[in-house]
Amino acid sequence: MERMAEVVPDSDSQVLQNFLTHSSWDHREVMDKVARSANDSVGGDEGSGLYIDESCFAKKGKHSVGVARQWNGRLGKTDNCQVGVFGALGKGQHVSLIDARLYLPQVWTGDPKRCAKAGIPHQARVHKTKPDLAMEIVEQARSNELRFEWVGMDAVYGSSMELLQGLDEKGETFIADIRKNRHIYLEDPAPYVPASQPGKGRPRCRLRSDQEPVEVGAWVADQPDSAWKRTTLRDGERGSLIVELLGTRVWIWDKQSATVHQWHLICRREVGKSNTIKYSLSNAPVDVSLSRLGRMQAQRFWVERAFQDAKSHMGLGHYQARKWLSWHRHMALVMMAQQFMLEERMINAETYPLLSCYDIQIMLCHTLPARHMDQQTIKALMKERHRRRQAAIESARRRSKPKARPEAPAVLSD
Repeated sequence: MERMAEVVPDSDSQVLQNFLTHSSWDHREVMDKVARSANDSVGGDEGSGLYIDESCFAKKGKHSVGVARQWNGRLGKTDNCQVGVFGALGKGQHVSLIDARLYLPQVWTGDPKRCAKAGIPHQARVHKTKPDLAMEIVEQARSNELRFEWVGMDAVYGSSMELLQGLDEKGETFIADIRKNRHIYLEDPAPYVPASQPGKGRPRCRLRSDQEPVEVGAWVADQPDSAWKRTTLRDGERGSLIVELLGTRVWIWDKQSATVHQWHLICRREVGKSNTIKYSLSNAPVDVSLSRLGRMQAQRFWVERAFQDAKSHMGLGHYQARKWLSWHRHMALVMMAQQFMLEERMINAETYPLLSCYDIQIMLCHTLPARHMDQQTIKALMKERHRRRQAAIESARRRSKPKARPEAPAVLSD
């Protein structure tokens, strides 16, 4: 906030902090407005999708809402961080973040005092898994009447059978990445409960199947090269993306319920990189072509680009926000900025087809009004920074100073 106030004319860091933390505006209404604007830009067309992904924000200390020792996918290790589950609406290279939910680990939801201090609403103090938050994002998107053909997810969410079944039951088409150790059935497992033998133990109730499952990776390894079909998925700045696709229909059974699903298995490897394979499941209609499924699978590339732009040019991870409202409001403002940039790029596509978020950022930096910085102003700002820094140093020293133990009462002799 201090750095922003040094640049923006007639601004004050305390006012900016109050706007994020204590003012009365509703971040959900802003996110929904951004979502509807994104729908006007890219929703409804053939090839539009809603993508679920997460982003991690490394943090020090334990006071930032939702922070805990947990998996940080960006760093590839367990670390102290916050994790947000995001929804993005897009078609092709045009993608915009439209929703965000902060994941609360159980160490938070199990600590009412900690939740209260961070300003977490009572209704949000129930532990929800990341797939739970993903389903909420899909439901919110439909309540906003967003138009998309499918829901795309990475393996974190594709590993949740509950989420995939829930989407299938709601009539949502999905394409979800899975890990190579995922079990599939090449024939209908036809689960059944074996007949109980009279007088021998309790009645049987556990389902079983006469078919043996196989791991996806093992099945793919057994397929001949002739089974792979070469196709071009898209043309990009670095040339065409040419891959080899392998697809088949498989059965999925969780070994607990009597419900069995027959879905598409889509496998993709880049030409010349036979050991780099991506695996996905999709409940798309039976007659959908393999090449179309491959293009749907490849669309998630642009979601990663959207995150890169949001972090590099809109400050997605640059915030001073410890509380629940502050975190969600910051994300809402970032989404609004990203949607603005998406619209500008689409409006100017014919004149400037290579217009990027960085280009727009640079133009804004040179055209928006900035605080006048004469010599006296520069000195005043420097002194204020030093004052705040010294106050922080003294506060840290006071917190780290050991508390004096109370003296033991004197013992009187006879």
